[in-house]
Amino acid sequence: MTTTHSPAPGGSQPRLHQKGQVIQEFGTVKQFPIGLSYEARMYSCQRLNQLLADTQILHGLYKKHHWLMRGATFYQLHLVLDKHAGEQLDIVDALAERVQTLGGVAVGDPRHVAEITSIPRPPDGVEEVPAMLSRLLEAHENILVAAHDAAARAAGLGDDGTNDLLVSQVIRTGELQAWFLAEHLVDTPLVRS
Repeated sequence: MTTTHSPAPGGSQPRLHQKGQVIQEFGTVKQFPIGLSYEARMYSCQRLNQLLADTQILHGLYKKHHWLMRGATFYQLHLVLDKHAGEQLDIVDALAERVQTLGGVAVGDPRHVAEITSIPRPPDGVEEVPAMLSRLLEAHENILVAAHDAAARAAGLGDDGTNDLLVSQVIRTGELQAWFLAEHLVDTPLVRS
């Protein structure tokens, strides 16, 4: 005979399958005592979430192209694309934490990201290497144009933290990565006869 015991109240049994209500809607900001107006925080959260979605897609593109790399420069590009992906993942985290710091709700679900990104979807298959690099460069440029504009406007609203994040991490890293990629598209021989 097997005896079944009910878990003791307050015991260590996890309370599984819990459901809850949404306690803050996406696109809203709650008041935090950080010395910024509601308007500044709302503006920055909207712009940061757009950049966050686009940067998550850029990270995904880097990983996809890292896995699908081909050709004579496979090894070098395989490594550099993975390095860039890691740096973009750090930016994703910094952007999301800034949204939360401002009292907003960071976009995190990949399905939501796909709905709001401005980065075009790539083919499901493997593109030629120059096309993959060009796709990454176009995504970088899209993000950099938006980041420059958002940084200037955030500074104008007194949001120095958002301005600093955009300039010191998003823009500087994006410009450096774009340079590394663009130089791989220069058609120059290794030696001349």
